[in-house]
Amino acid sequence: MTTPHVVVVMGVAGTGKTTIGPLLANRLGVPYAEGDDFHPEANIAKMTAGTPLTDEDRWPWLEAIGAWAHGRTGLGGVVSSSALKRAYRDRIRSAAPDVVFVHLTGDRTLIEDRMAHRKGHFMPTALLDSQFGTLQPLQADETGVAVDVTGSPDEITERAVTALRDLAR
Repeated sequence: MTTPHVVVVMGVAGTGKTTIGPLLANRLGVPYAEGDDFHPEANIAKMTAGTPLTDEDRWPWLEAIGAWAHGRTGLGGVVSSSALKRAYRDRIRSAAPDVVFVHLTGDRTLIEDRMAHRKGHFMPTALLDSQFGTLQPLQADETGVAVDVTGSPDEITERAVTALRDLAR
């Protein structure tokens, strides 16, 4: 990428946003922000209890991510956010119009297996169906790339870097 963009690493729970985000930020030489850190405690409590968030729950979270991305305009950065719906991505773009999305995609079985083996995360595998049901993939008029999550974190990160480089051309 020729200029420092703000990249939003998106996808359903378990695709590796928290793993790939920092690796991608390191490769791009920009800071990383963990999207889960922008959630209010009430959202975390709901998800921990296995209750899907409503759009109303998500708006302040998405606005906080958008504000962070706006503050990094011209400097670059990487932030994670599920950003499952077009409306959610639009909310982020309303604050930071030039963000670029990296949509981590993968087979449900692989993602569920990864979720089942991770430790210390509040999102239960029971919410995976809700995540896939809500997911609206990037549309042709949205700036971003889809990156498959099979393979090692380094392989996934390399695919993301290559896709972003190709997008910038």
